[in-house]
Amino acid sequence: MNKSYRTSDLMTCAIANLLYDGETVFHGVSSHLPMVAMHLAKQLHAPNLVHLNIPGGVNPSSVMSASYSSAGADLVDSSEAYYPLEEVFDLSMRGKLDVAFLGGIQFDINGNINASVIGDYHKPKVRLPGGAGSAVLIPTAKKAIIWRTKHDRRTFVEKVDFITTRGNLWKIVTPLCIFEYRYGKLHLDSIHPTSSLEEVKENTAFELLYDEVKYTLPPTEKQLQVLKKIDPDDLRSLEF
Repeated sequence: MNKSYRTSDLMTCAIANLLYDGETVFHGVSSHLPMVAMHLAKQLHAPNLVHLNIPGGVNPSSVMSASYSSAGADLVDSSEAYYPLEEVFDLSMRGKLDVAFLGGIQFDINGNINASVIGDYHKPKVRLPGGAGSAVLIPTAKKAIIWRTKHDRRTFVEKVDFITTRGNLWKIVTPLCIFEYRYGKLHLDSIHPTSSLEEVKENTAFELLYDEVKYTLPPTEKQLQVLKKIDPDDLRSLEF
């Protein structure tokens, strides 16, 4: 296994590779990894990508000083313009938001996403933050990308405990693989070079659907060099 990069580097580069030049892309709170990936994409292959965030910043010049929440005022202070959150929801509902990065705690093969409770809704073992904006953005954004830094059978379950949202899901990027939602089911899109089909199977509670076994492109030397420059504080690894 190539030791020149870590899982956080691999996931960041894999997410950056999913973004295209000219797209309008939004990330929310506690979204350091996709935030860095958006900046990486702008630096390398998508200079005209439009970066939107929760505090209202448009194309912040840097993420190096971003606050711990990835939703601080610094992301506005260094931005080209101000675009408030309520306008992001309106943009998405008008079909003008290309990509939204969102989170979740449980996922099943049918593309259901749980961010509300673990256990029975009325007597939960754990009550989670809830859907926040995802109930609007997942159905209305052109492409919804989920990232999750844990991949185990408690995360990728046979049936979620509660359906917070579902719908226009596109990709789920994990430390082991990338899932793609198509034909109403999650399909295995690619396995990371640091993992294996057997490892993904062992850590997924539902049946793996795939046409062929494909592997995620590893980070390039150029991507790793740029990551060190734009993210010297290693914000992309905060969730690990």
